[in-house]
Amino acid sequence: MGNDATGNDPGTANEAALRRVRRWLRFFVVCLVLSGLTAFPLETETSWLVDFATGPAAGLTDHLPVLVEWLARVRDGIAETNDRYPFLAYGTDWLAFAHLVIAAAFWGPLKDPVRNVWVIRWAVLACAGVIPLALVCGPLRGIPLYWRFIDMSFGVVGVVPLLIVLRLLRPLERTAHAAAVTG
Repeated sequence: MGNDATGNDPGTANEAALRRVRRWLRFFVVCLVLSGLTAFPLETETSWLVDFATGPAAGLTDHLPVLVEWLARVRDGIAETNDRYPFLAYGTDWLAFAHLVIAAAFWGPLKDPVRNVWVIRWAVLACAGVIPLALVCGPLRGIPLYWRFIDMSFGVVGVVPLLIVLRLLRPLERTAHAAAVTG
C-alpha cells in the first residue's frame, strides 16, 4: 500500500482506527454485561445502597432525604415482593438475560466492525429509546422525575462510545466501499 497525500500509510491509520473501535466496543460490551449481571441480585444491591446512603460515609440522609426515602422504598418493595411473589423477580432475570444477549450481539462488530456497523447503529437507536420509555412509563409506574433522569442517563451515556465508534468507522467504511467498487 502506498502513502497518501500526507505521506502517511493509510493501512497503518486503518489499523489504529480498528484498534480504537474495538477498544470502545469492548468497553460498551463490558458495561452491558455488568448492567445485566446487576439485575439478578436486586434485593441485595438495594439493601447495600440504602445502607451506604444512610451511613456516615455518604451522609445523604441530611442532604438528600427524598432520595434516601425513595431508595428505602425501592428496597422495601423489592424485599416484600420477593417474599410474597418471588416469581415476579423472573422479569428482572429476563432483563438481565436481555443485556447479556445484546452484549453477545456485539461479537460481530468486534470481529468486523465495518461489515457489522448495522449492529452499532441499532444500539444507538436502542439508547435513544431509553428516553421516551422513561418519560412515558416512568410516570405510569410512579417513578419520581429525578429517578427518570437517572434512568435516561444510561441511554445518554451509553450512546457516547457508540457515536465515537461510528465516527471512527466512517473513513473505514469509505475505504471498504471504494475497494468494493474498484475491486
